[in-house]
This record gives sequence, C-alpha cells and structure tokens, in this order.
Amino acid sequence: MDDDLEETIRRGIRLAGRRFEETKRAYREGRSGGSETVEDDVSGFGLPTDEDGNARIVCRRHGERRSVPVDESGRPACFEADHPDCEGCLEDVRDGYVETW
Repeated sequence: MDDDLEETIRRGIRLAGRRFEETKRAYREGRSGGSETVEDDVSGFGLPTDEDGNARIVCRRHGERRSVPVDESGRPACFEADHPDCEGCLEDVRDGYVETW
C-alpha cells in the first residue's frame, strides 16, 4: 500500500476514534448529570485511573483494555517507539482523545 494512502487512512481512523470518545464522554456525562469524576493521573492527562493510579486505556496495537502507568510525556509504559499504533496512541493521550474504560 502507498505510504501516503496508509497514513491518510490511519489519520482518518484516529479522527473517528477521537470523535467516538468525545461522543461517549458526552453521553456518560449526560446520563450522570455531569457528575462523573475522572481522576487525573500523575502526568495530568485527565485519564481515568485504577486503584493503583495506573491509567485505564484501550491498547490500539492489541485491542485490549490495559491499566498502565503514563509518564510525564504522555507515554504509556507499553509504548514502543516507531510502532504506528503506539505513536498514534501517544498522540491521542497528549490530545486527550485516547479510548479509555
């Protein structure tokens, strides 16, 4: 597949994921009357956390729920440099649109 086409498709999928997360958050807030609390993890990205303080994210690479620490740069502990899914996840964490649970 052409690299430009692949990047365009990935960008479109990322945008769709972001919009899905925005819609899901808005729905949850509407159902709870805006009282849903989301704890900030140590790096301040506003991700929901588990009882150990790890961010609850959905891994884009493996398509599974994970509880992982996130560093000050927004990198989850499972991050692998130069992997397209991991790079996209990092962008989404920093932009505040990563899929969570």
